[in-house]
Amino acid sequence: MLVLGISGGPNLVHENYDRSIALCHDSAIVLVEDGEVIFAIEEERLNRIKHTNKFPSESLRLCLKSKGIQLEEVDLIAYYCSKKTFEMGLKLHSLGNDSALPIIDPIIFVQNVFCRGLNSEIDPDKLCFVHHHHAHAMSALALSGYESTLVTTFDGEGENISGMVFEGEGTILKHITDIPESKSLGQFYDNVIGFLGYTLFDEYKVMGLAPYGDPEKYRNLFQTLYTLFPNGDYVIHSDKIISLFDLGMPRRKGEPFTQTHKDIAASLQEALENIAFHVIQYYQQETKQKNLCMAGGVAHNCTLNGKILRSGMFENVFVQPAAHDAGCALGAALYAYYNANPMAKKSSQLEHVYWGTDIGSSSSVLNQLTQWQDFIAFEKLDNVPEQTAKLLASGYVVGWVQGRSEFGPRALGNRSILGDPRPEENKTRINKMIKKREGYRPFAPSVLEEDVDEFFEVPHNQKQLPFMIFVVNVREDKRQMLGAVTHVDGTARIQTVSQKTNKKYWDLINSFKQLTGIPILLNTSFNNNVEPIVDSVEDAVVCFLTTGLDYTVVGDYLIRKKDVSWWNYMSLKLFLPLHISLHQVKKFDSQEKFDKYFYIKNSYNQEFQREVSAEVFDVLTLANSEKTIENLLNKYRETEEGKAKDIIHDLMELWSQRLIVLRP
Repeated sequence: MLVLGISGGPNLVHENYDRSIALCHDSAIVLVEDGEVIFAIEEERLNRIKHTNKFPSESLRLCLKSKGIQLEEVDLIAYYCSKKTFEMGLKLHSLGNDSALPIIDPIIFVQNVFCRGLNSEIDPDKLCFVHHHHAHAMSALALSGYESTLVTTFDGEGENISGMVFEGEGTILKHITDIPESKSLGQFYDNVIGFLGYTLFDEYKVMGLAPYGDPEKYRNLFQTLYTLFPNGDYVIHSDKIISLFDLGMPRRKGEPFTQTHKDIAASLQEALENIAFHVIQYYQQETKQKNLCMAGGVAHNCTLNGKILRSGMFENVFVQPAAHDAGCALGAALYAYYNANPMAKKSSQLEHVYWGTDIGSSSSVLNQLTQWQDFIAFEKLDNVPEQTAKLLASGYVVGWVQGRSEFGPRALGNRSILGDPRPEENKTRINKMIKKREGYRPFAPSVLEEDVDEFFEVPHNQKQLPFMIFVVNVREDKRQMLGAVTHVDGTARIQTVSQKTNKKYWDLINSFKQLTGIPILLNTSFNNNVEPIVDSVEDAVVCFLTTGLDYTVVGDYLIRKKDVSWWNYMSLKLFLPLHISLHQVKKFDSQEKFDKYFYIKNSYNQEFQREVSAEVFDVLTLANSEKTIENLLNKYRETEEGKAKDIIHDLMELWSQRLIVLRP
């Protein structure tokens, strides 16, 4: 039986979305066959919009193509929202909105989206709707391997609920309680991080900032923001968050962090942990469950997860690695499958999430790299792990692209940037030159599964932590040795690597171990600060060319940058992504005359606009013509070479910000 799970919004990538990115974010497609996941990918990896809320049409096309099936062959299509809530949303959206489709029936609406996005019709009898939090919960329960467990979901909000608590028996969810939106841990966290200059999707940054602060400094203040009750209940006093202004004005984006900001982050993290522990501990005592499953966006708080793991409250803890809303596509598919097949055997515990795009054969990789030969030099390696390990041991930072991409927000050795975990300066270097992000942000270690005990403190019965979703303590005598991956508080967000699930990555780390005695690599996602993790060979080459990476390995090929001048970029062709549009605006200035302004805008964030020069704007209007930039700049070539050089410089900046596409 084939079941397709879907998360995301109803708009196509080129269609303007007049609702907040906070709605329907993290679009994804998951295909389940007889209870086993055979394909899964987030739409952001393909349309290159972080946390995209667009309908996952590209993901669906790739899924069907990769598996060699037609949409008609799918038995069930599961959407990650209940039919009742979906219908209510359609009705509310249509009020006073002339641009809304005149459709309030969820089934007809989804059929319309499939028709617009894929030119395909779907059988309405195959369509089913799964409650948001049931999808979260099933994504964890079905893949945990536990026959009996407590299941919790905490997030910002889904269907006017911020969480649920269940008992899981086999593949059956037994509902215990709802956590209303007014008690949302996700929204509580987001409201406070606004004071730190952060917003939705920045929560993990604040988690990384918290260890630099002292939670005791503002503990009393934060304890006024919530009240815990004896029965596992609690209240969040959202109206009192305004009291943070007593500490000073909020930090603005780009401003430096003060110790006050760090102490606020630490106090916030402690408050989140206190509330979550209060709820989980109560229901553990009520149910006497020895296992815990977690999903929902708050379950990406790896510090919280690590403290639950180390608390001894449960014998086993499983956090579904795509705990955010993309994981609802996974849960919806599994929920629909087990609902249709209640006697089906439950899967064993999840071992890997390499379910996405495959880079293809060695010859396919070679063909794709050859297209970029004016900008990169490449060679096929005889022993990829050994030769790459020598580069890493010599201090180079290397992009690493292999096999199928990971499902979820973590690069787990197939779409990674790798480095030596020992020199502390590697953290500063990679943050500044490659990731282009805040310098305090930590990096994760990938460690050979069999060596984890030597370097990290992990529970005796949970040596396999393959998803980079638990923070654990680095052993005190190893912290100085692992300067690039040990956070300021002596912790690390680890990934254990096994031969069984990723032999090539295991071989690489083992080769590094043979050279250095250290069975660990620094591992961070292969992307810069404005884009999702790379997915394709082209994505990897573009990121390599527009960051300070030393080398990249794709499949069996080692890639170096060529020394090129601005003129070489004239050979590339210019394209605009489908979500980008160009706008020319006339504004009346103070001297009573019109001035023209030129902007790039996108289809998913109404507040975004990037001003460009008139000359660059003129070139952009000629994009998608299959002409080279040299052809587009023909009028400047002989008379104004300096102007052409300036335009190329501006185009390179737009390329590095992923606002345009350049291809050979």
